[in-house]
Amino acid sequence: MPELPDIVVYIEALEARIHGQKLEGVRLASPFLLRTATPPLRAVEGKTVREIRRLGKRIAIGLDEELWLVLHLMIAGRLHWQPPGAKLAARRSVAAFDFASGSLTLTEAGSKKRASLLVVQGHESLQALNPAGLEVLEADAETLAARLTLENHTLKRALTDPHLLSGIGNAYSDEILHGAQLSPAALTQKMSHDEIERLYKATRETLIQWTERLRKEAQGGFPEKVTAFREGMTVHGRFGKPCPRCGAKVQRIRYADNETNYCARCQTGGKLLADRGLSRLLKQDWPRTLEELEALTRK
Repeated sequence: MPELPDIVVYIEALEARIHGQKLEGVRLASPFLLRTATPPLRAVEGKTVREIRRLGKRIAIGLDEELWLVLHLMIAGRLHWQPPGAKLAARRSVAAFDFASGSLTLTEAGSKKRASLLVVQGHESLQALNPAGLEVLEADAETLAARLTLENHTLKRALTDPHLLSGIGNAYSDEILHGAQLSPAALTQKMSHDEIERLYKATRETLIQWTERLRKEAQGGFPEKVTAFREGMTVHGRFGKPCPRCGAKVQRIRYADNETNYCARCQTGGKLLADRGLSRLLKQDWPRTLEELEALTRK
């Protein structure tokens, strides 16, 4: 799922291409994309783009008459900039937004179509879609601490909850926790002052560094290589590979369509976190530490 760094770079690319431009038409290849009926989609045609902003992990395109197109790319949705009137590919393309200068197309891989498009009108209707998570890059450590400790959740869940923190998902939460040397399973209300400071610093550094890195990769062009698994990540998507800090093999916890990647030596004091599926299968044979895992793999 595109997260804050990806969305920021998407928006910058869109601002350079469609800000001040008239939206000539919208073509839908999938009827499941549009999730609203009022205002009708045709209401945005012929309107000029006045603003583009981020709402958590959503992209909001503001047009005349306070009309807004709100895109949520979910896991597999991706944006592309193509020549005017570009044809929609039969299998992956789900929509095109046509401008005189080019067509913004939306594709979604896989059979599960989760990306969404909403049309709303007015500031209040737009804000109703905002999960109102804290913008960490605009906050201090004390504000982050207050937000995290409202309820007692695991750090992984808290970081990825859009109502708590804005724009952070599965990939960058792994990178943040590795940078802070904190366990994904640590509870927010049991964090020390030092741990909160480390988390705050790692969150800012991770988001800023990856935003700058993605800007450089795009080189002023449209970002076409948006992915959750990137070269240069420390733990996310690197199961079984050596941790760049200590050399221990990166571990993972699988659940539903996501997984958590972490270094047991750097983040959990050598303790292996229970994978729901495997730990239930192995029961008492489930290794509890890196040493037990290494001994098991040597057999």
